[in-house]
Formats: sequence, structure tokens, C-alpha cells
Amino acid sequence: QVQLVESGGGLVQPGGSLNLSCIASESTFGVNIMGWYRQAPGKQRELVADILGGGTKRINYADSVKGRFTISRDNVKRAVFLQMNSLKPEDTGVYYCNLKIDSSRNFWGQGTQVTVSS
Repeated sequence: QVQLVESGGGLVQPGGSLNLSCIASESTFGVNIMGWYRQAPGKQRELVADILGGGTKRINYADSVKGRFTISRDNVKRAVFLQMNSLKPEDTGVYYCNLKIDSSRNFWGQGTQVTVSS
């Protein structure tokens, strides 16, 4: 069972920035997908961004965050990061780290709260 621990959430004003980090308890080398999802109150969890491991490091962003958020990963540190700039109130929610190895090995962190408000 892989443990994922997120950090970096908090309260920020509109237009501000936050940098989320997620550290895995085991190696993240190999062909897997690490990503960030978020869930706003009363809404379903949605993909924010994910990044493929291995040689390609293909990246996928939700349309709503393109140009504002940047995902990256560091397999040596067993980590995935989400740099969030130009934050908007609609970015508010609980942000979850995800590691997907295959259909039977899909792990989630406990979540970190991001609140964008003046």
C-alpha cells in the first residue's frame, strides 16, 4: 500500500499563488501516472493535472487551469508538485494527490484544502 502525503494548501487571495507537494512512501520510478485532483463543495472530484512517468512525461491539464498551473514530478524525491498561479475563487476545494500504477493499484492522498478568497 503506497502512502501519499500532500502539503502546501492554505488560504490565498485571488491572483495569488500556492505550491502543492505530494510525497510517496515508495519509489515512483516506472510507467505510472501521478496527478492532482480537486473536489469543491457539492461537486464531484475532477482531474486538475497529471503527468506520465517513464521517458515521455506526457502532461495533461484541465482546460480551466491551462496557463496558470504547472505540474512536475521528481522520481528521486518520490514527489509530484503543482505550482498554482493566478488563483481564482473557483479553484477552491480539497486537492488530492493520486498515483495510478495499473487498474488494481490506484492510490490517493488524504487531501489538502485550498481556499481562494479575499
